[in-house]
Amino acid sequence: MDILSTFIFSATGYLLGGLLFARYFSKLFCGKDVTVKGDDRNPGTYNAYTYGGFWCGALTLVCDLLKGFLPVFLYIHLAGGLRSIGLVLVMAAPILGHIFPIWHKFNGGKGIAVSFGILLGLAPNMLPVLTLAITYLFLSFVIKINPHFYRIILTYCLTVLIVIVSTPELSVILGCMAVSAAVIIKHISVRDTDEKIQVKALWKR
Repeated sequence: MDILSTFIFSATGYLLGGLLFARYFSKLFCGKDVTVKGDDRNPGTYNAYTYGGFWCGALTLVCDLLKGFLPVFLYIHLAGGLRSIGLVLVMAAPILGHIFPIWHKFNGGKGIAVSFGILLGLAPNMLPVLTLAITYLFLSFVIKINPHFYRIILTYCLTVLIVIVSTPELSVILGCMAVSAAVIIKHISVRDTDEKIQVKALWKR
C-alpha cells in the first residue's frame, strides 16, 4: 500500500464528499437553500428535486454520484488497485465527508447517492453496486418494507452480507462494510419515525 497515495485520495474524497450540492444548486435555481423545507432537512437528491425542481435534483444526483465515484475509481486505476487495503479508507472518505462535511460545520446528509457513487467507483467490479440497487428495488416493490427507515437499514445490511459471500477481495468487503455502517448510523441518528416495521409482499395485494 502506498501510504502517500492513500492519504491524498482519502483526503480528496473527504473534501469532495463535504460539498453539499443540494444546497448549492437550490441556491442557484431558487435563490435559497430549499433543503431546509424538508421535514428531515436532508441536503440530498430527494429534497433538491422536491423543492428545487427537476434540474436541481438531477444535477445534485449526478454530482453526489461523482464525488463518491471519482476518488475510488481513480485510486483503483492509478494507485492502489482493488486489493490494496488502502481502498477501505478511500471508500470511506467520501461518505464521511458527506455526512460530516467540514465545509458545513459537520452537519451533512444521509449519504445514499454518495454510497452508490462509491460502489460505482469499483468498476469494472459491478457486483456491489448492482447488489445495492437490486436489493433496494426488491425491498421496495417485491417485498415492500415500510417505513423507508427500515428499508434502508435492511438494504445495506443485506448488501454487506451478499458482498461478503460473493467477493474475494478483502478490501472491497471492508470498504462496503464501512460505507454501509456510515449510512446506517446516520439514519439511526436522525431517525424520523416511530412507526413499527411493516412488510407487504407484492403477490398478497
